[in-house]
Amino acid sequence: MQKVEQRLLYPLECFLFGEDPCVGLQKLQQYNSSSSAQQCGRVFKEGETVYSCRDCAIDPTCVLCIECFQKSVHKSHRYKMHASAGGGFCDCGDLEAWKSGPCCSQHDPGTSVTMETDECVMDPGLRERAQMLFHLLLRYMTDMLVWKETYELSEEVQEDTYFCVLYNDEHHSYDHVIYTLQRALACDQNQAQIYTALIDKEGRKAVKRGTLSSCQQAKDNIRHNSEHIIQIPLRVEILHTAIMAHQTFALRLGAWFQKIIGYLVGLREVFCQVALEPAADNNQLCLISRLMLHDAKLYKGARKVVHELIFSSLLMDTEFKRQFAMKFTEHYKQLQEDFISDDHQRNISITALSVQIFTVPTLARQLIEEGSVIKVIIDTVMDMMMEHLDSNNRFQFQGHNPDKFFRVQVIFHDLRYILISKPSVWTETLRVKFLEGLRIFLHFLCCMQGMEEVKRQLGQHVEVEPEWEAGLTLQMQLRHILAMFQDWCSSDERVLLLAFQECHRALMSCTNQPFRSEPTDSYMCKQILHARPYKVSEEPVSIHLPISRLLAGLYVLLCQTGAIQYLPDFVDPVSVCLCVFQVQLNFTELAEQPLRCVVLAAQVCADMWRRNGLSLVSQVYYYQDVKCRDEMFDKDVIMLQIAASKMDPNHFLMLVLLRFELFDIFNDNCSSKDQEVLKQWNRLTEEMLYLIIIIAGERYVPGISHVTKEEVTMREVIHLLCIEPMAHSSLVKSLPENESHETGLETVISKVAIFKKPGVSGHGLYELKKECLEEFNPFFYHYSRPQHSKAEEAQKKRRTQEGSDKALRPPVPPPFCPAFSNIVYLLCCDIFIHILKRIFQKAAEDRSNRWTEPMIQRALHLVGQALLEEKTQLEGSSTEEVTFDFSLKAQRGNDTDSNTEGLSHNASVSLRCLKCVVSVQSVQDKEKAERKRKAEAAKAHRQKIMAQMSAMQKNFIESNKMLYDNVMDVDESRVAVGPQQGICSTDWEAQICILCQEEQEVQAQAPAMVLTACVQRSTVLTQNRGKTLSPKGTYPLFMPPDLAVGTHTGSCGHVMHATCWQKYFEAVQNTTRNRLHADLIIDLENGEYMCPLCKSLCNTVIPLIPVEPSKLNYESAEIVGQHLTLERWIQIMSCRIRGPKFSRSITEMLGVCANTVHRVGLQTAPNDLCPYVPVMSWNTCAYTIQATDNMLQEEGKPLFGSLQNRQLSGLKALVQFSAAQRLKSSQAVIQKHFADMLAVLVPVPNVENTPSILEVDFFHLLVGLDLSIPALYQEAAVDLQPSAVSSAYNHLYLLHLLTMAHMLQVLLASHGKHTHTLPESDATLKCNIFIAGVTGFCVEGVKRGVLPFLRCAALFFNCLTGVPPPEELSGTTESPESQLHLLCSYLSLPSNLFQLFQDHRDVVTTLIKRWCENTAISKALKGEMQIIRYPHKRNRLIDLPEDYSVLLNQASHFKCPNSSDDERKHPTLCLLCGVMLCAQSPCCQEQLNGEEVGACTAHAAICGAGVGMFLRVRECEIVLMASKTRGSPYPAPYLDDYGETDPQLGRGNPLHLCPERYRKLLHMWQQHCVLEEIARSLEVLNVMFPFEWQML
Repeated sequence: MQKVEQRLLYPLECFLFGEDPCVGLQKLQQYNSSSSAQQCGRVFKEGETVYSCRDCAIDPTCVLCIECFQKSVHKSHRYKMHASAGGGFCDCGDLEAWKSGPCCSQHDPGTSVTMETDECVMDPGLRERAQMLFHLLLRYMTDMLVWKETYELSEEVQEDTYFCVLYNDEHHSYDHVIYTLQRALACDQNQAQIYTALIDKEGRKAVKRGTLSSCQQAKDNIRHNSEHIIQIPLRVEILHTAIMAHQTFALRLGAWFQKIIGYLVGLREVFCQVALEPAADNNQLCLISRLMLHDAKLYKGARKVVHELIFSSLLMDTEFKRQFAMKFTEHYKQLQEDFISDDHQRNISITALSVQIFTVPTLARQLIEEGSVIKVIIDTVMDMMMEHLDSNNRFQFQGHNPDKFFRVQVIFHDLRYILISKPSVWTETLRVKFLEGLRIFLHFLCCMQGMEEVKRQLGQHVEVEPEWEAGLTLQMQLRHILAMFQDWCSSDERVLLLAFQECHRALMSCTNQPFRSEPTDSYMCKQILHARPYKVSEEPVSIHLPISRLLAGLYVLLCQTGAIQYLPDFVDPVSVCLCVFQVQLNFTELAEQPLRCVVLAAQVCADMWRRNGLSLVSQVYYYQDVKCRDEMFDKDVIMLQIAASKMDPNHFLMLVLLRFELFDIFNDNCSSKDQEVLKQWNRLTEEMLYLIIIIAGERYVPGISHVTKEEVTMREVIHLLCIEPMAHSSLVKSLPENESHETGLETVISKVAIFKKPGVSGHGLYELKKECLEEFNPFFYHYSRPQHSKAEEAQKKRRTQEGSDKALRPPVPPPFCPAFSNIVYLLCCDIFIHILKRIFQKAAEDRSNRWTEPMIQRALHLVGQALLEEKTQLEGSSTEEVTFDFSLKAQRGNDTDSNTEGLSHNASVSLRCLKCVVSVQSVQDKEKAERKRKAEAAKAHRQKIMAQMSAMQKNFIESNKMLYDNVMDVDESRVAVGPQQGICSTDWEAQICILCQEEQEVQAQAPAMVLTACVQRSTVLTQNRGKTLSPKGTYPLFMPPDLAVGTHTGSCGHVMHATCWQKYFEAVQNTTRNRLHADLIIDLENGEYMCPLCKSLCNTVIPLIPVEPSKLNYESAEIVGQHLTLERWIQIMSCRIRGPKFSRSITEMLGVCANTVHRVGLQTAPNDLCPYVPVMSWNTCAYTIQATDNMLQEEGKPLFGSLQNRQLSGLKALVQFSAAQRLKSSQAVIQKHFADMLAVLVPVPNVENTPSILEVDFFHLLVGLDLSIPALYQEAAVDLQPSAVSSAYNHLYLLHLLTMAHMLQVLLASHGKHTHTLPESDATLKCNIFIAGVTGFCVEGVKRGVLPFLRCAALFFNCLTGVPPPEELSGTTESPESQLHLLCSYLSLPSNLFQLFQDHRDVVTTLIKRWCENTAISKALKGEMQIIRYPHKRNRLIDLPEDYSVLLNQASHFKCPNSSDDERKHPTLCLLCGVMLCAQSPCCQEQLNGEEVGACTAHAAICGAGVGMFLRVRECEIVLMASKTRGSPYPAPYLDDYGETDPQLGRGNPLHLCPERYRKLLHMWQQHCVLEEIARSLEVLNVMFPFEWQML
């Protein structure tokens, strides 16, 4: 690289500047200093976080890089974050991209001087040289990059050496390419992996160098081997070495160009002129056009250089950006064809640059006027989809290519970009070009109108499901485009009128769904309808009607803008008077196709089309779904409302009855006894009534009534919250988005709802305000069937709780606009009255198969709508002016029908129907009331019995008060250690096996009962991360004081018989082996299983050992105590008695648990004979107690009384299991361990090289010594243990000795930082002063340091002896001083701990001298060895910033330590230590136990003993890891303002740290529940394609 700079690029710079480049640059900086205004232009990498301001951005594509965002005013606005797909650049400084705040503080010009000044200060000679040099170099670069394999080489090239070059594609997988290279080139796997990684990264790689024939052979081999799995061979080319060298240098020139033109605006202008200037030969394209048109043939690395060069040059200047946009539009069709033929993603295609030019408002107008860009885009789409046209010139996507179809759809994004900002001022040219584009667009829609028709399948089920997804996907793509076209039309009356004319003309030209017969007359209630017969159930019908729906939207806009008044008089300047056009507006025909579509949906709901399969059900679902409904179902409803407003209401309802195929039924001309047919008629009647409710009642559309968009959104939100309280994200998903992905929710939500904040889990919810309930409409037209039922049930329940009326009356709707005012007469016409009468008659006849409750509900709702409308009109006008006469017709009957009875009969029928409904409801209410009364009576009876039992207990206690007092006297002693040891208050209660449910006492000779348990390595208590412990040193016999890696044993507390557990474990192994990816959940090889009851992850069991009661004779103990001093105790140990024996099953379970602890703790293979088996059991006992104490202190809970029963049972079982290890292991081994451990404190013969008191954790030592000392009483032939008195003094003196040693350890550690320069003798001097009683300088520090040791000792002896602690230790108000006093009392220590040194002065003086003479002490005091200070600092997770954007900013500056490229990285933060890692990247993979693993897996092995807790910053997601193969995602502790997490930054709202959730993560880690959480989450998930966690 340096040689390239020196030999090639440096001379070019010298020529350019005409002098030394450094001197020339200094001059340029002086010229440039006057103008600092510029665009940022930073090109985004894939996955990089970008920001968009919702308040100030012109459209959502306007984004800022993180640096500009942090320095802009938008940081305090409503912003969104999302991950860039790559290829875009920062819009900071672009005045057209922002409504306000276009520049950050770094790019703000700050002065009135603009960049035009640069042109005048640029030296003419520099300009001339730059023009000459840039022209030559850019042409050279272009020629090299567009070089083809078939081009001939220059004669100057003498070397006959070639490269076989393999190119990247998206068809072949990583593994397939590696396999191919191994077979074709005979290389090893590592080399093949390196080649493949470079090919994927750069786009190509030379895999062989040699002669032409050898390279040709390699090429043939690669192509042949790559066709085995996929028929498409890999792309391989043979290039001369000279060409490869020139192409490599050409890419280097691209980066050089970016650097040079960044020095001065004038240089950038020269480059742009050279790039865009026409070629000397008119047949040749300009250089930038050549590069663009060759883009699809370039490899990834070359594309990236070319695109970044365009970004930094042509797109940084307004004029050159315009010229480039014109060139881009000129070649648009060819570029898109190349993209569709290409297999690379769009973010590395030149077509992705469309977002940079089409979204600029002024540029978009110019492209429409000068380049007809709308026509160009739609013509391109049309040409691409021509192959999908059938004989009727309509699209048919059966058998289409999904990949190609997806690429074609991407073109629609460009049309959205062009239309994203509607013009405020129209020119005549813009009108002409826009309407020209609209005509082409309508031609495209004509091909969609009526496409993919379906016909009802009768008899046999459809054999092959027809293709439907492509058509609906196309509809979703057009959804916003259709809305944008309507929005553009609405901004100019003339355009709107002409657009309506063009749309109507296009609709009339469509030939889909023709009538197959002549019009006929239909009669009902003396009304005649002249219409063509058509049955949806028999004829073909389509759900795709885009032109009909666009026409409906334009008509509403005509009404909204007032341009509807000009429609009759509007004259088309090109053709004829619109009066002819007006006559053609046959509203019956306009309503025909939308009505068919609505009827189709109704018939599908009535199960009439079930033989057509799921494809039609899916289409109907999306037809009414929020993703499509605004341009499908809603527009069909609007067209029906238009027809209803212009047609005679009787004729309209007759047309509806005809199309619903209910006309003969309501005319009493049809009957059937087929229950299936009757059921279908009832359902269709319900849907028909529902449609009338919608047409007459749904008025919340601007233009249909005088409502605003905000009111429309408010009504949607109200009805969503009537279903249930909802989270913000759920509301957003349920609301339609506009083209800017906004729903308008934020502007209305505070008016209609109250926000309820979330707790530690879950998310925040919005609850509807009570005053908004009156707007609830049970037949809201955007409800799905399940939503309708839930909303109705929820509102009835709410009204019942409030004691209000359950009736769900229709709300008062807003009045129609004048153009739609005639719709209300549907509710009082003769046909409407006739329909209601027939429905109520059916209900009154008590024929249950002729009517349904939903039918009656809808009919009554329509009656309510009619009465509300009449009331509204009467309140607004005088009685004489009101023409709405529903109640009048209802009272006097239908006089026009001579065969009908008077209205008195109709009224009686309605009354009987209402009585029927009410009686049914009253019966249901009575049943509910009876059930409630019985429940309350049962509750009162239970309370009476409980009160009687409580009174009896009190009487019994009062009458036997002396007995209770005596019991309290017996338990008075609360001392756990020494000759005053209290009596064990509780042993194991009778336990019930969770598998067989049998109860059993825990006894030594009984079958074993076991507790489920999980053993795991832990670093929760250490501050010294990354330290490894191996059995080669003093570990595991001596735990270092930093507790570097411990072995934790946890239990869920559930008990089983050992035999039951063994059967269960065998069954789990047999069944789990056949389960898909079971190894991700449980590790069978290491004995893992899930607890049968709570599904906690376990890997062993702990046998329940009965607590041996202490038979201590206090008088004997007192006599012994007078003679047995600490000094004599060190010399003698005697007095033996026979020890306990355990049943065979208990002994077996002791071995199972001990082997698991040994295997997990030392990461070694199981070995029963290893001498460290009992040591690891003692260590896990000590470490688990320390972890429990750490957890209690972190949560501020008392030492006793706050642990759950399962935790206490687990600790007790663990201590008793560890104590029993001396009976399982060899006597000689245990005695050897005891001697080695004791040698730390007192001289022991034949034991040397013991660690110093600064290198040992004394609680681990206490547990080991205390549990191993009974082995001194054993003999080879007889199993003995010490007497109760001996045990008491053993406990006492061991505790005294270890407490004094630990106090000395605390003292030395606390003063080490002040005395590291003092001579060695100072340690002994200090200790002597300490003993003499001069303790003022460090008394409090020693007390604080020794307190955790005493707390752990109290827990240990409580579980070992069963003596209850003082009740005060269960309180939360104890201060550290009083807590120390209570602990000393419980442990038989003097309240003043320093008294120990006085009591045992003779012995301790010698021991202290021995301890302090250890060379490690002097090293520590001199600072040559690390000193652990006490009390240990409690570990917490790292501090996270409150604002998530701060983390994103840190991630943006993250540099991979092993890679210098700028490819996408996954910055991942370790929450345990704060290290930022490069995850999921081959550059940072490491070897772990001979296997390649990712950076996170390797780090977790060191930092957390295999357990990891990582935050993937760009994904806003926690990853929990527990081994190389197991992990699971977990919600990040960051919430948005609505109390929700945002994984993958999908919503992009600002995020803030939730301390409660972060604390929950801390507790999960401290309580060693990470492994359990992973197992449970994987158990819930159905893992089909496992994630390779080891590569994270």
